[in-house]
Amino acid sequence: MRTIKSRLVKSFSIVIFITILVLDILLITFVRKYYYDNMNDLLKNQLQVTTNFYKKYFNLYSLEENIYDNLDSFWEQTDAQIQIYDNNGELLMDSIGVIEDNVKYIDVQRSLQGEKNNRWIGNVSYYDYKVMALSTPIESDGKVIGVMRLVVSLEAVDKGISNIIVFFLIISMTVLIFSILVSTILAKNIVVPIKKLTIVAEEMAGGDLGVRSDTNSRDEIGKLAKTLDYMAEEIQKREQLKNEFISSISHELRTPLTAIKGWVITLDDSQTDKDTLKMGLNIIEKETDRLVNMVEELLDFSKLSSGKMTLNKKEISIKAISDYIDVYMSARARRENKRLNINLDSENKKIYVDIDRIKQVLINLLDNAFKFTEAEGTISISFCSVEGSLKIIVQDNGCGISKEDLPRVKEKFYKGKNAKSKNGIGLSICDEIVKLHNGEIFIESEEGKGTLVTITLPVIKEEEANEKTF
Repeated sequence: MRTIKSRLVKSFSIVIFITILVLDILLITFVRKYYYDNMNDLLKNQLQVTTNFYKKYFNLYSLEENIYDNLDSFWEQTDAQIQIYDNNGELLMDSIGVIEDNVKYIDVQRSLQGEKNNRWIGNVSYYDYKVMALSTPIESDGKVIGVMRLVVSLEAVDKGISNIIVFFLIISMTVLIFSILVSTILAKNIVVPIKKLTIVAEEMAGGDLGVRSDTNSRDEIGKLAKTLDYMAEEIQKREQLKNEFISSISHELRTPLTAIKGWVITLDDSQTDKDTLKMGLNIIEKETDRLVNMVEELLDFSKLSSGKMTLNKKEISIKAISDYIDVYMSARARRENKRLNINLDSENKKIYVDIDRIKQVLINLLDNAFKFTEAEGTISISFCSVEGSLKIIVQDNGCGISKEDLPRVKEKFYKGKNAKSKNGIGLSICDEIVKLHNGEIFIESEEGKGTLVTITLPVIKEEEANEKTF
C-alpha cells in the first residue's frame, strides 16, 4: 500500500529534482555563454588592435608585401593563431604554418562581404579539440583587400567549464539528498498527526465516544481534530437525547396503557354500576385516542427521518384554514378559559400545500401555546401576506422558553426542562413538514413573557390560483 508519507516524499523529491535540474541547465548555459563571450571579446580586442595597427603603419603597401616584409608585426599583438586571407578567400599566411586547400569558412566569407567580427566554432584538421575563430575584414581606401582571422583552441575553456559543471553537480546532489531528508521529516510531521486521528476515529467507530484527540496545532489537521472531537460530542449528546426520548416515549405509552388495563379490570367486575361503566369506557376511549396520536406522531417522525414522507398538495384558501382553526380550537379555549384571536388580512389568498400536514403543524403549535399559557391568557394566530409569501404567526403570553432551550427546541429528541414538555419530536416534525413546503419556521421567545412562532410559506399568485381552479 502506498502511504501518504511515501507519496509526499516522492512528490517533494520530484519537484526539487526538476527545480535543481532546470537551475543546473540554466547555470551551465550561462557559464558556457559567459566563458565563450569572454574569449570572443578577447579575440575581438586583439583583432581590433592588429587591424588598426595595419591601417596606421602598413596601409601604403599591398597585403602580400606587408606579409613578407612585416610578418612579425601581425602576430606580436596576440598569442592566438593568425590567418590572413586575400580578397578571393585564399589563405596567404598562417602563423603556425597550416596549409588548408579548398576549405571555405563561413566567417571568412562574411568578412569578405564587409561584415566585422564573425565568430565560428567548430573542429579543424590540425587540432584534436574544437576551436573558436574570429574574422574581420582588412580594408584599404574603403575596400576589403583581405581578411584577418584569429583562431584559438577551446580546450582550456571547456575544461574550466567542465570543472564548474562538476562543482554544480556535486552541490546539486548534496542539495537533493538534503532536501529528500527534509521532505521525509516534513512528511512524517504531517502523517503522524493523521495516524493519531485515524486511531481516534477507529476507537470512536468502535463505540468509544469518550476518546479525544490530543492534537493542538492550528493548521488544517488541528481543525480536523477539533471537528472530530466536536462530532463525537454531538453524537454523545444525540445518543443521550435519543435515550431520554425512548425513556419518555416508554413512559408516555405506559401511562395510558396502565389506565386502560386498570379500567378493563374494573369493568370486568359484574357488579360495576352503569355510571362507573360509562366513565370507564370514556376514559378508555380518551387514552386510546392518546395512544393513536402518539403512534401517528412516531410514524410521521419515522417517515421524515427516512425521507419517505410525500406531500399531497392541493389548493386551499387562507380563509378555509382559519375557519378550521376556529372550529377546532375555540371549544378548547372556552373550556380552559383562554382567549383565542384569529386575524386574517385577506380572505382571497390561496396556497398550494398538503392541507392535512399544514393543519397538523398549526394544531401542534397551538396545542403548545395552550399548554404553556395559564388561564385567562391569550393565544393568537395571524395570517398575513408579505412579498409573495404567507406568514402565519402563532403567539402566546405564556411561560416562554429559556435561552438555554430556545436554540435547540427544533432538534430531534430534544425535550425542554419545562415539566409540561412531552416527547421532543413535535416541533422537529413541524419544522421538517414546513421545509418540505419550501418554507421556514422562526421561533422567538422570552422566558416569563411568551413565545412567537412565525411560519413562512410560498403563496400562489392570483393568475396561478385561477389556473388551478376548475
